[in-house]
Amino acid sequence: MKPHRTSLKDLAQALGVSIATVSRALRGSHEVGEEMRLKVKALAKQMNYRPNPFAQSLRKEAARVIGVIVPNLVTHYYASVLDGIEDYASRHGYSVVSANSHESHLREERAVENFLSLHVDGIIACLAQDTVDYEHYLQLYDMGIPVVFFARTCLPEKFSQVVGNGAEAAQEATVHLIERGCRRIAFIGGPNHLDMVKRRKHGYLEALREYRLPIDRDLVCCGKIDFDEARQSTLQLLQRENRPDAILAFNDILTYAAFDAIKTCGLQIPNDVAIIGFTDGDSAAFVTPKLSAIMDQAHEQGSKSCELLLRHLAGDKHIYKEIVPMILKIRESSEK
Repeated sequence: MKPHRTSLKDLAQALGVSIATVSRALRGSHEVGEEMRLKVKALAKQMNYRPNPFAQSLRKEAARVIGVIVPNLVTHYYASVLDGIEDYASRHGYSVVSANSHESHLREERAVENFLSLHVDGIIACLAQDTVDYEHYLQLYDMGIPVVFFARTCLPEKFSQVVGNGAEAAQEATVHLIERGCRRIAFIGGPNHLDMVKRRKHGYLEALREYRLPIDRDLVCCGKIDFDEARQSTLQLLQRENRPDAILAFNDILTYAAFDAIKTCGLQIPNDVAIIGFTDGDSAAFVTPKLSAIMDQAHEQGSKSCELLLRHLAGDKHIYKEIVPMILKIRESSEK
């Protein structure tokens, strides 16, 4: 078993202070009193705390570095966002260090802590699906470290954010399905506490209300963002006597889970069940049938997020909310 390496969080918990205080004390900041500085340094020695050597080399070279936290680096959407961030950052003399939270709150916290050790200039982040405690971001706020959120956001009164127009896009997609004759439209979503899920679900429900269709709560399945779990939920929906005749899926993982479930049941897309998914990948055009998709313009979201962060690094204190319009691309999977 890999030995536990003492972290800033360990020191903070032992002393009953914030990570920000520990970080400042170890840097010898005048913002922390001498008594606390001595306590922190003594405990760090006692607990064998070792700063990250990569961070030390960065500080020596006075590198300009941005930290980026994403929930899943292997999906096309997050890879495209990161590409947009890196393009904008490199044009303005910044390097980018990325961390994959793997949809874990604990890994997200660890990424923030690692970025503090690296002394990054600022952070761009998208929340992990199980993050409901934002204390690690509040500590960054208290330290004056700029943070910009994209897609899944929190604390809008403190941090700038870049999001898509998820409610309007979901409403447009649901209206398209209704106008193609669908009457029992299911929504396959992620955890209800995520603002991104709330926005897209709201748009879906607004379309049903607009066309005076009954809202069947059994057709709204919001759970973990996980392929197998979403596939199982969709299979259960499709095996009901009064099954849905269309599905709107929250993101690419859930979209392809639902797509697979429909085919597993021997149903035809779109004749038996139509489907539209929020997905930014080119693969939507290469499955059979070709998948109708709501595209995020992920590269632009990344570029805009980096632009806002650099504004804050230049001293701009304004809190921004930038909306990058999504694009509904109709293909075979929803054309009845």
